[in-house]
Amino acid sequence: MAGRVPPGQYVTSDFPVLSAGPTPHRPLESWSFSIEGEVDEPLRWSWDEFRALQSETVTKDIHCVTKWSKLDTTWEGVSVDTLLAGVETTAEFVVAVCDGGYTTNLPLEDVTGGKAWIAFGFDGDDLEPEHGGPARLLVPHLYFWKSAKWVRGLQLRNQDEPGFWENYGYHNYGDPWLEQRYAGD
Repeated sequence: MAGRVPPGQYVTSDFPVLSAGPTPHRPLESWSFSIEGEVDEPLRWSWDEFRALQSETVTKDIHCVTKWSKLDTTWEGVSVDTLLAGVETTAEFVVAVCDGGYTTNLPLEDVTGGKAWIAFGFDGDDLEPEHGGPARLLVPHLYFWKSAKWVRGLQLRNQDEPGFWENYGYHNYGDPWLEQRYAGD
């Protein structure tokens, strides 16, 4: 475990459920995922179209701002690189948009280069709604609030725009190794 657990974190075998509001239960027939904003052409996939995309299984450690870490979590999802393949953009930032009005902001470079996925599976099963299913953003190198639950799209932006928790005082970036939990950390 040495070198895998950021300062101030403890390891748990549980998978705590933390949400800012009620858990949405969107039927898959009405689910879609989009890439919009500063792009040459917006993209949209239905659930079936999304699931037909090339997916991959990754094992990653995750770290919550509430100080728990869960090691060796196994996810299945579509790489953000796959979703952005062929997209022309000058954007430097991305906002993840989710059911329930939740958003989170990230530099585009933090969701590309094999660093982020739209995950629909966890530990060999479909991702449960309580953990963000049917799909959540997975950005394991940042605190887990950046891995937005119930994600429905990515908006590419030229300017950074703080998301839900960032507007309530959470750190704008959220690096667990630097303990960037709150603004000013």
